[in-house]
Amino acid sequence: MNILVTGGAGFIGSALVRFLINDTSHQVLNIDKLTYAGNPESLKTIADNDRYQFLQADICDRQAMTEAFEQFKPDIVMHLAAESHVDRSIDGPSAFIETNIVGTYTLLDIARHYSEQLDCAQKTQFRFHHISTDEVYGDLADTGLLFTEQTAYDPSSPYSASKASSDHLVRAWHRTYGLPVVVTNCSNNYGPFHFPEKLIPLMILNALEGKALPVYGDGSQIRDWLYVDDHVRALYKVATEGSVGETYNIGGHNEVRNLDVVHTLCDLLEELAPEKPSGVEHYRELITFVKDRPGHDLRYAIDAGKIDRQLGWKPEETFASGLRKTVQWYLDNLEWCQRVQDGSYQRERLGQSL
Repeated sequence: MNILVTGGAGFIGSALVRFLINDTSHQVLNIDKLTYAGNPESLKTIADNDRYQFLQADICDRQAMTEAFEQFKPDIVMHLAAESHVDRSIDGPSAFIETNIVGTYTLLDIARHYSEQLDCAQKTQFRFHHISTDEVYGDLADTGLLFTEQTAYDPSSPYSASKASSDHLVRAWHRTYGLPVVVTNCSNNYGPFHFPEKLIPLMILNALEGKALPVYGDGSQIRDWLYVDDHVRALYKVATEGSVGETYNIGGHNEVRNLDVVHTLCDLLEELAPEKPSGVEHYRELITFVKDRPGHDLRYAIDAGKIDRQLGWKPEETFASGLRKTVQWYLDNLEWCQRVQDGSYQRERLGQSL
């Protein structure tokens, strides 16, 4: 099959592309604009594979996207391209509206016209897989509840609102035009090649340099953590075996407070990187509590029972095993971390515009 991946130079996208090239026999076209978070170095190991193609383009560019569909002739579209950082959406929401909403509309419209021209067998096979987030559901304060595929949308940030909008567009294109779509909503991903603005890599790199480890509020916010390689296995399952028109929630069954994540990272670094920066006796002493960001949701937690029951997917990594692998990867790849920071982000705190 021909699989078109948008946003395949990003964190989750690059993990997906590596999986598709290394673990399947499909042809892959990766379309990525290469914004600050897109990094071709994440794809170095598969860049020369004869089943892999790369196109640097903006998903809002209708002509470029139309030509990509016509020339590559995808059987499956896996749409991950998105502006994805909540704090950045607070400081500058316009890019999130443009990419996440207008870009998704552009792809949907092109995919609709493309699929209408396919023969009967190709139409039966074609899928548009939209990859989204659990943040569209909003704040899950009650510790007895989990997000299900029936949970009402209640986005809190410009980022989550833009993703909620794109989810609604995808479902509308299915209901109105009959476009064969599947949607997934995932919990917080972590693992190798994660851009350093996100919580886990930010804390690892700051700790290694003896810098403050900024924790929002009192650190009581709870997230369900999903190892990225587990996630891409689930994405492939949904894209190739999922039922048209269905939504599947993907979670790691790992609810952890942000503060406990940071404590665990510090303890792992004590073991794996015992030679600390000058003046630092214990990594935990670097933890600094800072003013919470506006509209910060208290808790996210995914019920991933549907994808388990219907498609037989379960996460393989526990949070302990996945986090250890992640810390070790960053320790082994500090040069990658230095090169990926191009000057647009220097681990400053974002999202304070209100």
